[in-house]
Amino acid sequence: MITDSAIYVDGKRTEASDLKGTRHACAERGGFAWVELVEPDDEELASVAGEFGLPETAVRDAVKAHLRPRVDRYGETLLVVLRTARYLDQEERVEFGEIHIFLGRDFIVTVRHGEASSLEGVRRDLEGHEGFLGKGTGAVLWAVIDRVVDGYDPVIDGLENDVEEIEEQVFGADADVSRRIYELSREVLEFRRAAQPLARVLEHLSAESQSADRE
Repeated sequence: MITDSAIYVDGKRTEASDLKGTRHACAERGGFAWVELVEPDDEELASVAGEFGLPETAVRDAVKAHLRPRVDRYGETLLVVLRTARYLDQEERVEFGEIHIFLGRDFIVTVRHGEASSLEGVRRDLEGHEGFLGKGTGAVLWAVIDRVVDGYDPVIDGLENDVEEIEEQVFGADADVSRRIYELSREVLEFRRAAQPLARVLEHLSAESQSADRE
């Protein structure tokens, strides 16, 4: 479903009365739109795709999660896929999510999958800095990436703590240690798959930004 939608002109929020016509309103006002969706169905995503001319191939992928972090360009539209993660203290496990970001000069669409993909507070924080939002859709993209990367730190701390606990259990001959080692190894592997490709994503985005500046 669409959880929030607004148009920003000179860094200031103006409400979008209806999804249909949002891009036309951006052209009239000289701003950009930011639409957030959480686990949308085919119909919801199709309506957003139609409004902003999102590439059909990328939209099909965005309906479901389980993609690796990557950057793809479709004409004037950039697609960025990020894997998110959060550590659940009580359950002592890592929960993963995913964010698909469609970026154009006058729009940014974020599609979130899973509880771990929460962007709570990001929009509010940005709306408190009109100068930052005034830089356009690229500023929103980098703010979202920054939130995802910040979310990795507690995961690393949690995994390190789990490793220490397992080491103690090994020497204490705990009968459940084999199961915990297996589960932890799976989490570490999944986290590496989520975080490691991000370096290539950032390199690609940096190259895109430099190319745009030259133009």
